[in-house]
Amino acid sequence: MSGLLALLDDVAAIAKVAAASVDDVATQAVKAGSKAAGAMIDDAAVTPKYVTGFPPARELPIIWKIARGSLFNKLVFLLPAGLLLSAFAPWLIPPLLMLGGAYLCFEGAEKLHHALFHDKTHDPDPKEQKLDAQHLEEQKVAGAIKTDFILSAEIMTIALAAIPASGFWMEAATLAAVALLITAAVYGAVALLVKMDDIGLWMAQTARSGAGRSMGRGIVKAMPAVMTTLAVVGTAAMLWVGGSIIVHGLAQMGWHTPEEVIHSIAVSATRVFPEGAHGAAEWIVTAFCDGVLGVALGFVLIPIGTKIIGPIWSSVFGGKAA
Repeated sequence: MSGLLALLDDVAAIAKVAAASVDDVATQAVKAGSKAAGAMIDDAAVTPKYVTGFPPARELPIIWKIARGSLFNKLVFLLPAGLLLSAFAPWLIPPLLMLGGAYLCFEGAEKLHHALFHDKTHDPDPKEQKLDAQHLEEQKVAGAIKTDFILSAEIMTIALAAIPASGFWMEAATLAAVALLITAAVYGAVALLVKMDDIGLWMAQTARSGAGRSMGRGIVKAMPAVMTTLAVVGTAAMLWVGGSIIVHGLAQMGWHTPEEVIHSIAVSATRVFPEGAHGAAEWIVTAFCDGVLGVALGFVLIPIGTKIIGPIWSSVFGGKAA
């Protein structure tokens, strides 16, 4: 009997330690996730454009596919890679992130180039559109997951840097919690955004008050403009995040001039604003400068990506490079 009681005491002690560890993981995950809030916003802004143009019935399934791919990226690839790089080759993290930033600049600039110079008077053949439709969703999802991989890498790297020094398994558990929390937050917000028109329609048809029905009709009318705006913001987010990754990566590798020049421009620009708005103004100007750098680098990379890397990728892997 005494042996059983001793065993129960040991189990209770282990349970207390485990509960404390769970609390520590949750606390660290929330703190680390808050450090990556900026990248989370970028991720949420980028994703809705991938469901634009699809029937309403396909919107949530597409978002679920992207969310599932995002979580797989974080848990299977980025979490172990981040822990291993942090432990054994921290010097590799900046150049790898810069490669990801360059990809974001390329994709954002390619979309900007298409919007500015695409010949909209040339309409594709309807039969061709029908044939392409069965593969369009898979292509969009694959493209979204590729873009998410870069943004998720930034999020996980920021989170890893924000975690206090602790044991390997504590860091791994905290990063896993960050991956789950951020994926749920980002794609939950995206799902709500893309279904707001359906919510508005439901309100317009079933609300008991005239104000509720009017609000529903207003939501339905506003959502096309909102989704178009989000698509523009998503492209802009690719460019400013990509440019920011490049600038910070160069600084980490020893070349501080681009970061110092942008900081100097941002600080100088804040002088025309009231003192209370200096922080917001500095962030806006810095993001703008990062975006300009992202556009410039992206347009340089377009011919490299489409004429050199794309054909090589297709010949090796039998698919599109981006």
